Amino acid sequence: MSSFYSTDGMAQPSKSPPVKKTADVVASLRTDRWKGQEYADITKLREIAARHDQASTGYQQRAARLNAKIDKIRHQSTVLREKSQKALQSIPELEQEMAQYERDIKNAMGGHHQSGRSSDATALQYRIRKIQQKIVDRQHKSRTYELKAAQRAQKTAELEVRADHYLEKSKLEEQEAQAYRQRADRLQMVSDQEARPPSGTAWVPEGASSSRDSPSPQ
Repeated sequence: MSSFYSTDGMAQPSKSPPVKKTADVVASLRTDRWKGQEYADITKLREIAARHDQASTGYQQRAARLNAKIDKIRHQSTVLREKSQKALQSIPELEQEMAQYERDIKNAMGGHHQSGRSSDATALQYRIRKIQQKIVDRQHKSRTYELKAAQRAQKTAELEVRADHYLEKSKLEEQEAQAYRQRADRLQMVSDQEARPPSGTAWVPEGASSSRDSPSPQ
């Protein structure tokens, strides 16, 4: 009975080597591309470009903060100059008042010698000295405000130099990032061209190709 079902004498069908379909070749190439060194180079270039972009925005952030500080200091300098001018506004009135007191002293003295001044004349002289003191005090106050305003102006000039320096560095970093992105794009383009199927063969998904090769039912 066993020999009846034996298949030793039957000829076995010859197995032909499998033929790779176009879809399999394309899938294999894409897998190699995504897993290979070429994809690693592309991602590394894009990472470097992102780092340069981050550095560029960091420098822009510093420059923006400095510009805000510059405007704040400029406002303070303007306020100080206004205070300086305000301190000098009352000086002409004080000078007129002092001149009037001097005329009153001359009228009070008449033709007498200086040693024979009356108490009215000495009181007026004291008032004149107090007015002179007020004038000098206001002038000193005004000059103090001017000095502080000049110091702030100098500070703004220094900060402007720093802000311009940061902006220049930001532009350089942006150019570096653009260069690395262009290199990554060129490498991506070359990789895509290498992964394309040969001309004249259309790429077909794996499931669609298998269904197309199977015979249709009669």
